[in-house]
Amino acid sequence: MKMVKVGIIGGGLMGREAASAFGRWFVLQDYPVQVALTAVCDLQEKVLAWYEKVPTVTLRTQHIDELLASDVDVVYVAVPHHLHEEIYVKVLRAGKDLLAEKPFGIDLAAAERIAAVARETGRFVRCSSEFPFLPGPQQVINDFRTQDFGKLLYIRSGFHHASDLDPNKPINWKRQVAYCGAIGVMGDLGMHAVHVPFRLGWVPQRVYAQLQKIYTERPDGKGGMAACDTWDNAMLHCEVDVNGQSVPMTIETKRMAPTETNTWFIEVVGTDGGVKYSTKQPKTLYRYRRDSTQSWCATDLGFESVHPTITGGIFEPGFPDCFLQMLASYFAERAGQLNGRFGCATMEEALLSHRLFAAALESARSRQVASLRSTRKIAL
Repeated sequence: MKMVKVGIIGGGLMGREAASAFGRWFVLQDYPVQVALTAVCDLQEKVLAWYEKVPTVTLRTQHIDELLASDVDVVYVAVPHHLHEEIYVKVLRAGKDLLAEKPFGIDLAAAERIAAVARETGRFVRCSSEFPFLPGPQQVINDFRTQDFGKLLYIRSGFHHASDLDPNKPINWKRQVAYCGAIGVMGDLGMHAVHVPFRLGWVPQRVYAQLQKIYTERPDGKGGMAACDTWDNAMLHCEVDVNGQSVPMTIETKRMAPTETNTWFIEVVGTDGGVKYSTKQPKTLYRYRRDSTQSWCATDLGFESVHPTITGGIFEPGFPDCFLQMLASYFAERAGQLNGRFGCATMEEALLSHRLFAAALESARSRQVASLRSTRKIAL
């Protein structure tokens, strides 16, 4: 079995998570691909020093070109959004396959240019989105595909956290349009919220967006204040077609949702049945049934992973587990051995997310419903 060599560009928070997942690769059972992290690129020496504890890493560099000149087969890139296009294109033109962090470019135009290079070079490209690989989201998908919910009443999907509620929290790149993009919180959290809806074929036709900028400045870490100009919260009220029926779908991404700590959720409810799941109660799946009475029934979920592991079914999965499952799907699909299992967010889904976010900016600007077919680059 050939060893696939992986490089990471951007060795910070998500880079370390990837390194941890590769270090636990042996927990996957009967998995068809061997993977090793061999190279890391980051500008900070202290970040690179952390990777000294990873025995498979033989190259630690501050220069992207040096990493790309090495014998890595795949590169995972986790850098601020304004750097996506430049680095993703470099990776692709160097003949490497790419696992890209969301949102796949700072805006729709950048995403389209990246996609054009990916098609030109023929490289295998997927976008990062981990939470759908938990057992709960997988059960939501299975229930919708196998159960009769009757006429759909609504779809709701989102990602909430409360990290920005403190006005004294110093500013960082995610709070500045120049680095995060005009789409703001939608770019930061949106792929998490749309991955499952898009995979189930729920493509928004129109959207009415309610976008909020709560704090317009934050401490700059140097004793002064800096402009905080990105959107903090976004509510996208969409219209989707499901089996010829127009259904309302709400996509929520919020950095200011009190009491929430990285809460991913989805609800799909019809006249005769439904299902909902939230990482706030990670073991619990709720199913709605309409018989002689109406009720929500709770089911405890075990460790039912997309790719089998050594972990017993009675245990609970967490974020490191769904991150490992996402990587496992990437490398299995790259090898042509996904075999019907749930896959990573595709390049087409990343482009669709950008069309939705661009339409949301247009809607917020005009305070009217916007069509995804008429989106254009808009800076607010």
